[in-house]
Amino acid sequence: MKITDSFDSGNIRVLDCSDPNNIQLEIKKDHQSDFFQWFHFQVQATPGTKLKLRIMNAHESAYVPGWKDYKAVASYDKLDWFRVETTSFDGKELVIEFTPQFSSTRFCYFAPYSNERHLDLLESSQLDVKCTSFSLGETLDGREMTLLKVGSGEKKVWMTARQHPGESMAEWFVEGFLETLLNEAEPISRKVLEKASFYIVPNMNPDGSFRGHLRTNAAGINLNREWQTPSLEKSPEVFHVRNMMDDVGVDLFLDIHGDENLPYNFVAGCEGNASFTDEIERLGNLFREAFVLSSPDFQTEFGYPVNKKGEGNMTVATNAVSDRFNCLAFTLEMPFKDNAKLPCPKYGWSPQRSKILGRDILRPILTVLEQI
Repeated sequence: MKITDSFDSGNIRVLDCSDPNNIQLEIKKDHQSDFFQWFHFQVQATPGTKLKLRIMNAHESAYVPGWKDYKAVASYDKLDWFRVETTSFDGKELVIEFTPQFSSTRFCYFAPYSNERHLDLLESSQLDVKCTSFSLGETLDGREMTLLKVGSGEKKVWMTARQHPGESMAEWFVEGFLETLLNEAEPISRKVLEKASFYIVPNMNPDGSFRGHLRTNAAGINLNREWQTPSLEKSPEVFHVRNMMDDVGVDLFLDIHGDENLPYNFVAGCEGNASFTDEIERLGNLFREAFVLSSPDFQTEFGYPVNKKGEGNMTVATNAVSDRFNCLAFTLEMPFKDNAKLPCPKYGWSPQRSKILGRDILRPILTVLEQI
């Protein structure tokens, strides 16, 4: 038997794999950070061997309640990621039990979105005449911070994803969004591009993504706490994107994420900003109402507590961008588990459903653009 994480987004430490029925593992912390929850590893074993994989430090992870009712994903081909039997968290360790049909199996916290697929998305998108690719600068590990501009409409719509690299569903969402936005046969895409130009950063944290981090960049920095004072030394990713925002302006901002705990799709707004206005509230309500009609996977009953006006965290992207540009801004959250409102036992929340939600957000975007 062999267990390895020596690949893109890999993360695991093997404590003992001498007994297939008592494999002891640990998740590694993000570099220079105490955050950890993302895991991704390969097990090579004789087909038909019953495996019991014990993640021994699950009780010390960043979001311990996230293990409740959670099921890991597995794949034989890195394409089809299905849920596997995962013993309910007992307060200390997470146990995955699985009997593989083939010699090699990947296990992961959520279906990964590889760096190679990220590059393919950027390069295939630029082939469309409506899309232009821009390099904004480099990350601390020397990777490109790439922005895609789609369309030439008057209003400026920004979408960023994967500030937290372990939230890979965010880039699956962007892939689905781009496929729809660039599809000439989609009437809603043609309509929305009459009104707006889109500025899309599919991966805000390519270093953390490749390193197998949950939440931080190469320096151990949580990028979604850097939006007031980003720096080239600690958070060049935010620094470069915010500078581009200043150059072109922002009329609507959407920051795409995943949530470890809540088994729902929802948005969090900027009600806690001192600058929050009745007009932004009106537009936000229109957006939510249109999204509920557009997607059965979206709901407004469950989400984060709403901050009182003036009590918002202004280092967070949604709050900082809304305040800086006096615009509607949302953080969109998707589950690592499943959508409890519309469960799928085999796949749970998945890349496919993330992409469909990315398609369905065009309707609420158009609804807001028609009102701005």
